Amino acid sequence: MTDPKILADRFPGDFLFGVATAAYQIEGAVKADGRKASIWDSFSHMPGRVFEGHTGDVACDHYNRLEADLDLIKDMGVDGYRFSIAWPRIIPDGVGRINEPGLDFYDRLLDGCRARGIKTYATLYHWDLPLALMGDGGWAARSTAYAFQRYAKVVMARLGDRLDAVATFNEPWCSVWLSHLYGIHAPGERNMQAALHALHHTNLAHGLAVEAVRHVTPTVPVGLVLNAHSVVAGSSSEADKKAAERAVDFHNGAFFDPVFKGHYPESLMSALGDRMPLIEDGDLAIISQKLDWWGLNYYTPMRVADDATAGAEFPATKAAPFVNPEKTDIGWEIFPSAMADLVADLYKRYDLPEFYITENGAAYNMEVVNGEVDDQPRLDYYAEHLSVCADLIRDGFPLKGYFAWSLMDNFEWAEGYRMRFGLVHVDYETQERTFKKSGKWYRELASQFPKGNHKLR
Repeated sequence: MTDPKILADRFPGDFLFGVATAAYQIEGAVKADGRKASIWDSFSHMPGRVFEGHTGDVACDHYNRLEADLDLIKDMGVDGYRFSIAWPRIIPDGVGRINEPGLDFYDRLLDGCRARGIKTYATLYHWDLPLALMGDGGWAARSTAYAFQRYAKVVMARLGDRLDAVATFNEPWCSVWLSHLYGIHAPGERNMQAALHALHHTNLAHGLAVEAVRHVTPTVPVGLVLNAHSVVAGSSSEADKKAAERAVDFHNGAFFDPVFKGHYPESLMSALGDRMPLIEDGDLAIISQKLDWWGLNYYTPMRVADDATAGAEFPATKAAPFVNPEKTDIGWEIFPSAMADLVADLYKRYDLPEFYITENGAAYNMEVVNGEVDDQPRLDYYAEHLSVCADLIRDGFPLKGYFAWSLMDNFEWAEGYRMRFGLVHVDYETQERTFKKSGKWYRELASQFPKGNHKLR
C-alpha cells in the first residue's frame, strides 16, 4: 500500500519520521576551519580503493550549504534529523587540542534544527577516525577507546543541551569487519587479529562513551546503532543451519552479546579467542551498561551456506543465492519480511530497550528528467518496509521512529558517487538539489505526524 495517508493511519500519532546523513558523506570542506584528515580522507585518495577515485573532498558541500540543507529537511516535513559529528573537526589529531571552529559548525546545525522544530539525533562515530590516531594503531589500539571517551565528553559538554538523543557508534560491524577483515572500508586491513583487536576496542569505546554521556549530560538518551544481519540459512540442511548460527554469532553476537549480555559469544571465543586482545577486568561491565535505546539499520538479508573448505576460518560460511530476484541498483536483495524476522529474533535473544529504524532505504540511480526524478522502485521499497514497521508496532515491539537513508544522494563510501540513496537528488557539478518522487511521497507521509495520540491497533 503506497497511499501515504492510509499508511500513516497504521502508526501511533507520536511516531517519529526522520531522515539521516553522515558527516564524511555530505559535508566536504575537509580542510576548512582547522579540520584535519580522517582515515577516509586518506583511504579515498589511495588508488583503487574507491570507485573511479571518488573522494569526500567536496561531497554535497553541506558544510557551506548548511542553512539551505536545513531548510530542505524542514521542507521534507520530518520531525527528526539523524546526523553524525566529525571527530576530525572537533579534535583534529584525535587527542590534544580542541578545535573551536569545528564545534561552532555543529552549534549552528543544532540551533538551526531547533529554530525549525526538528529533533536532533547525533552519532558520535560514523567511521571518520582522525588519521593521526593510526600512528598508534587506530582501532587496533586500546588507547583509541580512551581518546574516544574524551571526544565524547567534549562534544556533549558543548552540544548536549540541544540533543534529543545520541548514539555512540554507527554500524560497528562495518568499522570492524568490513574495515579490518575484509579490507573494503578504511583503513583497508585484511587481518583477523587486527579485526578482533578493533572489535574489542570499539566495544570498549562504546561503553566508555556511554559513561561520558551520562556523566556530562545525564538527561540525554544514549544508544548504539547496529546493522544487525538477518541471517538466513541457504537450505534446510543441518550444515547450513549450523553455518547460519555461526554467522549470527560472528556478525551480530560479536556486538550484541557484550553490550546486552556482558560477554562475547562462546563460539567466537572458542574459535578466535586466542587472537583477541587482553580483555581487562571491568571491560565487559563497562561495555554492558544499560542503554536507553538502540538503532537498527536494515537493507537486505544475509543468506549463508556452510563453507566446507578445509581450514575455512570461523564463521566458515559462504554466500547463498537470493530468494527474490528483485534487487536494488547496488545489488542487494529486496526482502522486507526479513526485517520483521530479525527484530523478533533479536528481542527473543536479548533484553533490549526501545528502538528506532535508524537507516533503511534503497540505491536507485535515476537522474533528473525535465525537472523530475521518477524513482518509483525506491518509493515502493519504502512503502513495503514501512508496512513491516507498522506490523512490528502492532505486534508489540517498542519501535519509536524511522529515519530514511538518506536525505540526499551522497558519497557512498567505496562505491563513490555512482550509487544514489537519496530522497533528494544531488547534481554534483552544480550542487542543485531536486526532490525525487520518493521524497515527495515521504514528505506527504511524514507531514501526517505528530497527530494526536490515537491508540495502537
